[in-house]
Amino acid sequence: MKNSREFVLTLSCPDAKGIVHAVSGLLFQAGCNIVDSQQFGDVQSDDSTGLFFMRVHFDAPEHLADESTLMNLFGHVREQFSMTATIRARDRKPRVLIMVSKQGHCLNDLLFRWRSGLLPVEIPAIVSNHPDYAELAASYGIPFHHLPLPTGAGADVKRAQEQQVEALIDQAGVDLVVLARYMQILSPEFCAFLKGRAINIHHSFLPSFKGAKPYYQAHNRGVKLIGATAHYVTADLDEGPIIEQDVARVEHALSPEDLTAVGRDVECVVLARAVKWHVEHRVLMNGHKTVVFR
Repeated sequence: MKNSREFVLTLSCPDAKGIVHAVSGLLFQAGCNIVDSQQFGDVQSDDSTGLFFMRVHFDAPEHLADESTLMNLFGHVREQFSMTATIRARDRKPRVLIMVSKQGHCLNDLLFRWRSGLLPVEIPAIVSNHPDYAELAASYGIPFHHLPLPTGAGADVKRAQEQQVEALIDQAGVDLVVLARYMQILSPEFCAFLKGRAINIHHSFLPSFKGAKPYYQAHNRGVKLIGATAHYVTADLDEGPIIEQDVARVEHALSPEDLTAVGRDVECVVLARAVKWHVEHRVLMNGHKTVVFR
């Protein structure tokens, strides 16, 4: 159990002198204890954003141990440096809604990590366009919502189903949506609704091997590395800011089924890392990229 007086401050602002001093000095004056601090200034390259990023894990005295009180404490510093900042209590577990279709490896992995205490979240609901994982959800005591989409459903039908999901997200107070191999293209409206709070996972063969059975396509081409990418959801299909990637080496002796199994394992690990880092407030947006404080 996390100490209820522990908080995480994350911030971004135009890079300038004195930011670290101002933040750490204010925490010191307020009687807070810094447990861990990381920072990054994106000024190294021609395409840099010129922004400064910081994550501070700190312990607050009892009379300040409240998110809104601490945000008010930082009011002047935020204004001085034009900061975008958030402060979150470490003992508050983000509420995560998981969406899945017919491939359940990522869903199963996330649920096991959650039940084992490895993923510090609450899971109020699982949503699927297929009924396949209703029993799995029930075994974990999680409400399962089957919201079907007929084959060849038009844009209006898909949007109506998305609006059902949006209503569920609002009703359940969801902080993050995880697309755990949810095999539907989301509308621009749904992507806008989920901006900054939805993570997707896919194999890293794009754009070379699109469409059905990408691992079989990769096998036919004799690939030697397979991987996965976890990223934030945007209206640009599979092109959102990347959070995490990983690869596994494969060889000629593996069958297409073997490649698929290896790929699924990589997908599970990459998605779990991305979700964990997000809910631990380690990921900050940097234009089309992310800054990840591990």
